Amino acid sequence: MKGVFITLEGPEGSGKTTLISRLAQAAQGDFDEVLVTREPGDGPAGPSIRKVLLEGSSLDPWTETFLFLADRAQHCREVIRPALGRGALVLCDRFADSTLAYQGYARGLNIEVLRQLNDLATGEVRPDLTLLLDLDPAVGLNRLGAKDRLDQEPIEFHRAVREGFLAESRRDPGRYRVLDASLPADEVFQAALQEMRRLFEPTRL
Repeated sequence: MKGVFITLEGPEGSGKTTLISRLAQAAQGDFDEVLVTREPGDGPAGPSIRKVLLEGSSLDPWTETFLFLADRAQHCREVIRPALGRGALVLCDRFADSTLAYQGYARGLNIEVLRQLNDLATGEVRPDLTLLLDLDPAVGLNRLGAKDRLDQEPIEFHRAVREGFLAESRRDPGRYRVLDASLPADEVFQAALQEMRRLFEPTRL
């Protein structure tokens, strides 16, 4: 049985963490194994890298990028690829598209170079489906309690992140599904669940 890889992306405060938990619970009867993971922070080196990225002081944009890529390379090798090989449903909170949105569109690094680096880091592991929770960044940031280093960037940065995600969704409409994260949580969940089941029902045949 082929594994299924679904990523959740979106601006800060868009509800990814809550949604991914609900999707995982809903899929328990469909897969023998459902794995919820995240970036940065999972895999053997993940917690240490996450602390530097989200709790540390200011970082050069390329330093920041290479830390995310190092986390991703280990994450794919040690967590995602083995789970997919076992036939699991893998739900990941952020993946390679976040590097394009944050370090490319918002930080201004060369996006085509970032695409190439992402391919190297992932070993060309690609999501079968990406659910983009789209939300006005001002609304999302107001939903947050404690803010990490990236959360504290100026609002213009977060607007650029949002536009980056939307630009990528237009570039790859076959993989992306854009969900209105300003809707009530139950409506967002039902829309996401429909997209998820539409993907993996044929995959299991």
